[in-house]
Amino acid sequence: MDVVSSWAWVVWIALILIFAVIEMLSLDFTFLMLAVGSIGGLVSGLLGAPWWVQIIVAAVLCVALLFLVRPALQRRLHRGADPARSNVEALVGLPGVVLTVVDDHHGQAKLQNGDTWTARLPAGSTVALVEGARVQVTAIEGATAVVELVPLDRTERTATP
Repeated sequence: MDVVSSWAWVVWIALILIFAVIEMLSLDFTFLMLAVGSIGGLVSGLLGAPWWVQIIVAAVLCVALLFLVRPALQRRLHRGADPARSNVEALVGLPGVVLTVVDDHHGQAKLQNGDTWTARLPAGSTVALVEGARVQVTAIEGATAVVELVPLDRTERTATP
């Protein structure tokens, strides 16, 4: 029996502990699957398998767990989650009104949620938007809302005098 095979159990226990700690910090189930795969390598080593078989067993088990068990755990974990977007993600698609002229560098818009944002047009836009123009947020870049003009519907065109 060579030195690598006789001390492989120490490496497996160290890997299991490292993966378990990382999993506790990330809560993503990825490192949990790696820890369980490492347990498979440890068990195969305790059953007398050489180190290279231990690595193969651990790798196969990790891959199988990552692709077969982890997705089911993720679905189960997020089953009752609120599907509503929040924070910056909730602002994308929100309509608003231009407060000061918006061009490709600066301007201000008041969004439907009541917030006033620094706004600009997407790169490559050449026409500035005047005060009162209806816009929609297409992206948030830092503290600036990237907005585009919302065309009037036919019903809105006929309703305005």
